[in-house]
Amino acid sequence: MKIKYIAEMVIGIVAGLFSYGIYRGYNIMPLLVLCGLGGVFYVVTKKKGMLKVDSYQKEYENRQFEFKDIGGQETAKLELKEALDFLLFSERVSKMGIRPLKGILLTGPPGTGKTLLARAAAGYTDAIFIATSGSEFIEMYAGVGAQRVRGLFQSARDKAKKSKKNRAIIFIDEIDVLGGKRGSHSGHLEYDQTLNQLLVEMDGLTNNQEIQILMIAATNRADLLDPALLRPGRFDRQVKVELPDKVDRGAILRLHCRNKPLATDVDIEEIASGTYGFSGAHLESLTNEAAILALRDNSQDIQQMHLREAVDKVILGEKLGNRASQEVLHRVAVHEAGHALMSETLNPGSVDQVTVTSRGNALGYVRHNQTEEQQLYTKSALEKQIMILLAGAVSEDLFLGERSTGAINDFQQAMNLTEKIVSAGLSRLGVVSKDILPNKDLYLVCQEILQSLESKTRELLSHRRDVFARILNLLKAKEKLNGPELRNLIQNMENKGATNTA
Repeated sequence: MKIKYIAEMVIGIVAGLFSYGIYRGYNIMPLLVLCGLGGVFYVVTKKKGMLKVDSYQKEYENRQFEFKDIGGQETAKLELKEALDFLLFSERVSKMGIRPLKGILLTGPPGTGKTLLARAAAGYTDAIFIATSGSEFIEMYAGVGAQRVRGLFQSARDKAKKSKKNRAIIFIDEIDVLGGKRGSHSGHLEYDQTLNQLLVEMDGLTNNQEIQILMIAATNRADLLDPALLRPGRFDRQVKVELPDKVDRGAILRLHCRNKPLATDVDIEEIASGTYGFSGAHLESLTNEAAILALRDNSQDIQQMHLREAVDKVILGEKLGNRASQEVLHRVAVHEAGHALMSETLNPGSVDQVTVTSRGNALGYVRHNQTEEQQLYTKSALEKQIMILLAGAVSEDLFLGERSTGAINDFQQAMNLTEKIVSAGLSRLGVVSKDILPNKDLYLVCQEILQSLESKTRELLSHRRDVFARILNLLKAKEKLNGPELRNLIQNMENKGATNTA
């Protein structure tokens, strides 16, 4: 109301000045220009959202979304449901003297389903769901972010009343943009003012209010958040939303294939096994790309080859139109055959596919099966990985006489694994700190490990020249071998060698 009275007073004073100026015969053009500029500034700032507080909000109240619509993430679902039960059974919770949760923070890599979990939370509690992003609160104009925070909470209350509901969930994605550590933005107090307002609003949430509000936020970088935001009484619970394991990947793939015509021989478990490290978003893209490939082939249903091709496309991109020369193709085939043969030698059944088809920045590629989700590695397991990485360059050395630049990425990964061996105390140095270890000593012990493993790799490949030659010829002819084909070839060659020996 005060703002209204001030506005009326200003309008009255301006009108009086105009009247007085005209009466006295003064030139009032400068004053008119000044007022015009003020009006333009008002309109522009209003369009930019300085005065409009709800233009950045997204409401999903008409789209029911449930936890069963999310594949995998069972642990995250259970933990989130437990927190939501405090909102559903607030009276019983209050009688037990339990302080209600005010905020839930979802943390994890991109594409793992944090936004979907927040939407499912609204469906689970039958609450109004309003979503926005942390970047929507930051403007060049001072005070805009704080005003938008106030408007966001007020909008949640108003929409809940309008829908005759007593619960509302506010979801802020990319909360690290809004809730970064105060003082980290030099010369920009707008960030700090916005965060302070959010803290004030969260402190005002109680279970005695007519409309119960729960704040859910998501971030990929929880370490960047201000400690005041993470303390008990604000974001009380952190729920980790991790990359799905093999079982969860299978569930997610089946979920995204519900509306797609699959061939009867499609093996979802095989695709789930070959997509280690994929997020839920990657898996959704995979099924979509498989459907596109089936449509491109004029197929009535999606076949296993379409899903396998889609895995490569999601990882590396579309096939390149320009074919490599025969000389380059031969070298790439030698390189990839070395990786594949060494992988099957050290870890039988580990290769899912080997190809020399160019995709993105890769001229060839070996995709591995991940039979189990490993979190701990022994020294021998790390050494096997290094030998597989070195096998491509060693094969070029053995069968072509010189190496190429195609092994640069392999060498970088091999060096990283070698440094991990040293850091974990698995080298001859024993338990050491890589930070205080002289660079020369670190270099020498890493070179010692790499040279030893390279010699072992060379020896193993040299003893299997016949098998290598057969893989090489077939790979050049077909440009792609799947895991079963590769293993059958190796088995037949070994049986033939055993028979000849006998």
